[in-house]
Parts: sequence; structure tokens; C-alpha cells
Amino acid sequence: MIALNDMSRDQLQAWVIDLLADMFELDKAGLTADSNLYADLDIDSIDAVDLAVKLKQLTGKRLQPEVFKTIRTIGDVVDALAGMTEQAA
Repeated sequence: MIALNDMSRDQLQAWVIDLLADMFELDKAGLTADSNLYADLDIDSIDAVDLAVKLKQLTGKRLQPEVFKTIRTIGDVVDALAGMTEQAA
């Protein structure tokens, strides 16, 4: 399990970028916080669900459906993960 509480925001973003690059065979060099998962990275709704499942497997924490629906960019994923650590604290 990944200890989200031990990561800075920059480390969390780097981890998310690595995960996305690995899962969807993307070039890490082109990924930024502003990269749109759907428009820029061509991730579809099935891929988004796969990402949510993978995040739960790796962190042991589940993204709430209302939060999941608002995620559009890599920065949004980082914000959602950071929010989960704040709720746990």
C-alpha cells in the first residue's frame, strides 16, 4: 500500500503521473497537472473506472462517487487523493 500521508503534493503528483503513464502507456514528459484525462489523454469512462479501482488497490482508500465524477485533470486526481488524506487525519 502507498502511504499517501507521507507524500508531499509534488510527490503525489509525480506518483499519479507515473501510474497513468504505466496504466495507459502514456509519455510522462507530456503529462502535467493541467492534462485533461479525457480530452488530452484519451482516457474513456471504462479507463477512468479502472483508474479508480487501481487507486483503491494501491492506497486502500476509495474515491467517493461524488468526488470521482468531478475529476477531469491530473491535478483533480491529486486533489482528490490529497483530500482523502486530510479526511483521515
